[in-house]
Amino acid sequence: MIKLFLFFKQGYKKMLMYFLRGAFKKHGKNFVFDPFGSYSFSTIVVGNDVFIGLNPIILAGKSGVYFGDKIMIGPNVTIIGGDHNTSVVGEYMFDIKEKLPENDIPIFIEDDVWIGCGVTILKGVRIGTGSIIAAGSLLLKDVPSYTVYGGIPGRVIKNRFNEEELKVHKNKLKMNNEVVK
Repeated sequence: MIKLFLFFKQGYKKMLMYFLRGAFKKHGKNFVFDPFGSYSFSTIVVGNDVFIGLNPIILAGKSGVYFGDKIMIGPNVTIIGGDHNTSVVGEYMFDIKEKLPENDIPIFIEDDVWIGCGVTILKGVRIGTGSIIAAGSLLLKDVPSYTVYGGIPGRVIKNRFNEEELKVHKNKLKMNNEVVK
């Protein structure tokens, strides 16, 4: 009986995911995501071969979140592309509806990125190509390409490859007809 329930639950999730894909601003091929996550659909652009794990929160009110290709995102990741205006004297923050330009800044996640479980990414961050973000990290600033990045706040832990390995890596991708940045 439990196997039958799980079979129907998986089918329901796949069907819901299929219908919700169209709510995103744009999406590529082979895009898999948790349909029960929290998304500001109309401000999210997703490339090809993107996997978003369980329980994500991906929100950007007036800015956007832009995913490249071949991205893996673990469970419980939070990506927030906006902030509140806290600069008005004499009003409660809750009551302020106008935003300043610096309150909403887009987030860019370039190709071939792996974001671990429980990561939080805040407005204005760009994650460079080929980066790995360690589980539980807090990203407040840009992440250089081909680095392992982690911590609270996040910082470079190490480079993924040395210079020679990076050249070989990029050449092999090029040989496989991949676009290399």
